[in-house]
Amino acid sequence: TTEYDWRKVEAKLNSYPQFITNIDGLDIHFIHVRSKHPNALPVIVTHGWPGSIIEQLKIVDPLVNPTAHGGKASDAFDVVIPSMPGYGYSGKPTTPGWDQARIARAWAVLMKRLGYTRYVAQGGDWGAIINDQLALQGHAELIGMHTNLPVAIPGEISKAAAAGSPAPAGLSAEEKRAYETLAHTYKNFHYGFYMGRGPQTLYGIADSPVGVAAWMLDHDQPSLRLIARAFDGEPTGLTRDDVLDNATLFWLTNTTISAARLYWEATDKKTNLFGPKNVSIPVAVSVFPDDVLPAPRSWVERAYPNLIHYNKLDKGGHFAAWEQPKLLVDEMRVGLKSLR
Repeated sequence: TTEYDWRKVEAKLNSYPQFITNIDGLDIHFIHVRSKHPNALPVIVTHGWPGSIIEQLKIVDPLVNPTAHGGKASDAFDVVIPSMPGYGYSGKPTTPGWDQARIARAWAVLMKRLGYTRYVAQGGDWGAIINDQLALQGHAELIGMHTNLPVAIPGEISKAAAAGSPAPAGLSAEEKRAYETLAHTYKNFHYGFYMGRGPQTLYGIADSPVGVAAWMLDHDQPSLRLIARAFDGEPTGLTRDDVLDNATLFWLTNTTISAARLYWEATDKKTNLFGPKNVSIPVAVSVFPDDVLPAPRSWVERAYPNLIHYNKLDKGGHFAAWEQPKLLVDEMRVGLKSLR
């Protein structure tokens, strides 16, 4: 209450070129930073919930200017970071229909408007799910993607974990550990089910900055532990300011409810949200150990037959760009190198 300074965030955001363009009747806000290095690989990076463009601010400079951050000029990216519909400074949908597939189509339009004839996509959380849809839509300009949340959980595994059943027979040791983590995630997915069933009812939470902060912080147990350690002063990759920056953006833009509607849009579909989608383009995968949706290589290989990179990191959780930006940038450089 006495130390936090939102003006620092404003200054950081204002240090990057930002734009708004109308796509399919909705204003879409995005950051767009071109690298000074020739032949930079364009990438569109998508955040998740309860995230925002705040998630990706730490990776912009290392991606755009790699020579100042331990990389080579040949590692450079042009970076596009949009705010999802209903999030941050993008418009708030007033009618149903803005699901992950429609957002993906909007991203394809955005990249085409920016003049990119070939690009890659990156994301975790909703960003990973949206990128899978982008790949399925067959946009010729999309040449590959990197994900830190592979959408690869087999249907029978997902069904058993959601029901709280014992691990199915025949799983390897790695798959069994993944199953146990998945079952725990589903058991604590109350926030997602609530937003999926009645997001408008969250108006009571959205009316209070403390309510917004609480809803942002207590969404999954590993992330809550990470946030708690940050507030206790432990070096975890996140700081108190990091956490408050994101929650404050939701408060100032009044997007708690409009962001929650994406869960209603998604869970209204009778599909395995976290299951394989038969993505055929080249995919690079980075698995962080504290993620809530684990991905053994065996599942990933079945979900992404054109797997060009797979690596399990030794630290990091669900919001990799926010928590472990250096590791994520390194993974993007290595994982997408063959697509340059």
